[in-house]
Amino acid sequence: MSYQINKRKIINDPVYGFINIPGEFLFDLIQHPWIQRLRNIRQLGLTSYVYPGAVHTRFQHCLGAMHLMNLALQTLKGKGVEISPEEEEASLAAILLHDAGHGPFSHALEESIVKGITHEDISLLLMKKLNLEFGGRLSLAIEIFTGSYHRRFFHELIAGQADMDRLDYLNRDSFYTGVIEGSVGSDRIISMLNVSGDRLAIEEKGIYSIEKLLVARRFMYWQVYMHKTVISSETLLANLLRRAKELAESGKDLFCTPSLKFFLSNRIGPDDLTGNGLFTPGIVASHFVKLDDSDILVAAKYWCDDSDRVLADLSCRLLSRNLLATEIQDKPVPDRRIKQIKEKLAEKLEVPPGMEDYYVFSGRVLNLAYAPDDKDDLRILLKSGGTAGINELSEMVSRRPVKEPVTRYYLCYPKECV
Repeated sequence: MSYQINKRKIINDPVYGFINIPGEFLFDLIQHPWIQRLRNIRQLGLTSYVYPGAVHTRFQHCLGAMHLMNLALQTLKGKGVEISPEEEEASLAAILLHDAGHGPFSHALEESIVKGITHEDISLLLMKKLNLEFGGRLSLAIEIFTGSYHRRFFHELIAGQADMDRLDYLNRDSFYTGVIEGSVGSDRIISMLNVSGDRLAIEEKGIYSIEKLLVARRFMYWQVYMHKTVISSETLLANLLRRAKELAESGKDLFCTPSLKFFLSNRIGPDDLTGNGLFTPGIVASHFVKLDDSDILVAAKYWCDDSDRVLADLSCRLLSRNLLATEIQDKPVPDRRIKQIKEKLAEKLEVPPGMEDYYVFSGRVLNLAYAPDDKDDLRILLKSGGTAGINELSEMVSRRPVKEPVTRYYLCYPKECV
């Protein structure tokens, strides 16, 4: 007797309640090991060092974004927008897979052990591999994901100024951190969605909900994503991986999983994703999908006892939450200040010469709530039937705090140097 799997599942989500999986193909994608892997990757990296509840995962976020996409498509169809079953399935698949390319702790790998490759690049690579596995059924989803499909509003639902990705991560991150100011009215915004031409539009009476979305996003960046302790922990992790890569490339045999060793020992760049590099895209993908947060945590436990003093110290600091002190200010940090702290570092921690940059460094963060070009400006569907950019209608959006970037500069150094 053959066993028939019920693929019409209902998932109980703490943010939205019950989520339906809209179709058997979506169920098969969710069950794929490459998507199940996202259960082991934290949505907010090391933000739990600040907000202990922020331990939710990329898997939860992808399911939530798919749920909102389903609501959005049903809303548009209810308003007379023609959407074929193929377009509907492709849109849901594209939003489900949009974050498949995230590595351990979400952004830790980007620019630390790989160069010039974003998680979007990896997501596209994995979608192409899955498309081969599923006999071309993701071809339309890839067009929508990359923005090459002629009906542009589908792409804008995934990567636009009021997309389903953004609506979910703001609500979900707000829920798990307890920062209630980041919550947005996703139901209200989705109910106001419409299409004008091939562009996504918000009906005029929903403009205040969009303004609230932009304010919530700006607040979450300062309060959560760019919190000084989050900056401290994530830059420490990036430096830890950078030191491990430097040692691995020099020939040192570090304890780590084979796939992590692949990325530490080799220089992987954009050419390796196109077939023009030393490694084929298939080899890169096969190693990447085996990585999650546990690879980093287990390696760091062993590295605490490594003979390299810098690697051992950085690993122990990360695991014990002995983070670097971080200062945030409006102006760039003077070189003279950095030099003074490095001199103290040599005295108090006996850091080997040339290793000071792992402990004392500065950088900048940028907060920009709304900065589209004319092509990407969020469209408002007027009661008269015409459309206008939100820049033309919203007094709040046209003001400096929302429309212009705000830059802050940070300085990190060991607390022992104070």
